[in-house]
Amino acid sequence: MPPPRQTIRAFLAKARSALTAPPSQRPAPLTFVVGNESADLDSLCSALLLAYFRTHHHSNSNNGILHIPLCHLPRADLALRPEFHAVLADAGAGPDDVLTLDELPSSPHLRPEDTRWLLVDHNVLTGSLGALYGDRAIGCIDHHPDEGGNVLRVDDISEPLRIIEKTGSCTSLVLEHCKDIWDALSAEEVRGKEGTETTSIDTQLARLALGPILIDTNNLGDEHKTTEHDVHAVGIAESKIRGAGDVSYDRAAFFARVAALKEDISRMSFRDIFRKDYKEWTDERTGLKLGTAAVPRSFAYVVGQKAPVAGEGDFVEELGRWGEEKGLDINAVLDGFVDEDGVFHREVLVWARGSEKAVRAAKAFAEVNAEKLQLRTWGDGKLDLDDETEGWRRCWDQGRLEHSRKQIAPMLRDAMAGSD
Repeated sequence: MPPPRQTIRAFLAKARSALTAPPSQRPAPLTFVVGNESADLDSLCSALLLAYFRTHHHSNSNNGILHIPLCHLPRADLALRPEFHAVLADAGAGPDDVLTLDELPSSPHLRPEDTRWLLVDHNVLTGSLGALYGDRAIGCIDHHPDEGGNVLRVDDISEPLRIIEKTGSCTSLVLEHCKDIWDALSAEEVRGKEGTETTSIDTQLARLALGPILIDTNNLGDEHKTTEHDVHAVGIAESKIRGAGDVSYDRAAFFARVAALKEDISRMSFRDIFRKDYKEWTDERTGLKLGTAAVPRSFAYVVGQKAPVAGEGDFVEELGRWGEEKGLDINAVLDGFVDEDGVFHREVLVWARGSEKAVRAAKAFAEVNAEKLQLRTWGDGKLDLDDETEGWRRCWDQGRLEHSRKQIAPMLRDAMAGSD
C-alpha cells in the first residue's frame, strides 16, 4: 500500500528539499511541472495540482515519482499576484512554500539531461527555460492552440501525456485527468481511518482548483470561455468539498473574493501592471519580438483614473519605457473587465516601434483581423499614433469577446511572420 499522502505544504517542502539537495543526493532525473511565462493563477495552480497528484499516483510507469511544481517567475513577482496568495492560504500554504525560478539551480549545477519537464497551460517550453530545457519536455496539458512542438519521448515514459483541448481554464483539464487519482487517494485514506485529515486535504485541493477555474470563466458565466470541461471540473472539486462537510464554502462569495484581489491594481506602478501577466515571443525568421500584457481593468481606468506612483510618467510614457526595457518591436496590451452594469468588455492596444517591418506587421494584423475581432476605435483615437520616430499605435474596443490573448497573440505572430 502506498504511504499516506501529504498536505500541500508538506508536499512543497519535500519538493524544495529535493531541488536544493546537492547534485549527488538528488533524484535523477528531476521531474518538473511548470506553467507558462505569464504565471497567472491558472498556470500556477494547474502546475501545483498536477505535480501533487502525479507524485501520489502509483502505476507501472509512475511509481510515486516526485514531481516538482515550479512557478515560472522570479520570486519578487509573486507579490504582484495577491489572488494566488489567497488561494494558497485556502490550501494551507503560502508564497514562501512554493518554488520559483530563483530556486532553480543554475548550470552546471542542474544539467538539462538530468531533468524532465511536464508543461501545463502551454505546449512548447519558452523563454529562458525553453532555451535550456526545451528538448526535455515529456508531455503537456494545455488549452491554447497547438504550436506543433515535439514532445520528447523519454525511454522510461510509457504513458506519454499530451492533452490539448479548448477550455476556459487549464486547471479544468488537469482535474479531469487526475480525477481517478484523487478518488483513489481519498478512498484509500478513508479506509485507513484517516478521514479527518483526508477531508482537510481534499478541501484544500478543491479550493486550489476552483480559484483559477472560476476566475477564468467568470464564475462559469462567460459563455465565450466556459466549456463542459470547466463545468465538470467544478463539479469534481465541489463534490470533494461537500464530501468533507465544509459548510463554509459558497461559490459566489469565493469567486468574488478572489476576483477582487486579481483586479486590484490600485497600488501597482504601471511597470508592475505590465509585468503582472506578461508573455513574449520572437519570430525566428523575421527577428521581430512581440510582448503582450494582460490587464484586469479598462484602459479608461489605467489611462485616466490610475494614479501613477512617484516618479512615473503617464500610461503611454511608461508603456514606451516597458517596450524599450523588454526590447519589443510590437508591444500589445489586452484588457478584459466587467463594467459597473456587470457587462464584460475587451480592449486591445498595439504599438509597433523600431522598424518599418514591425509597423507593417502591426498594420497587417489590424487589416486582416479588424472584422473578425470587430475592432472599433477607442476613445476617439486619443491613444492612436502615426509617427516616423515613435511608430504606429492603435487602440480599439473589441466587439468579439470570445477572442482572448490565446487567440490574439497567434494573430499577431502570424502578422509578424508575414512581415517580410
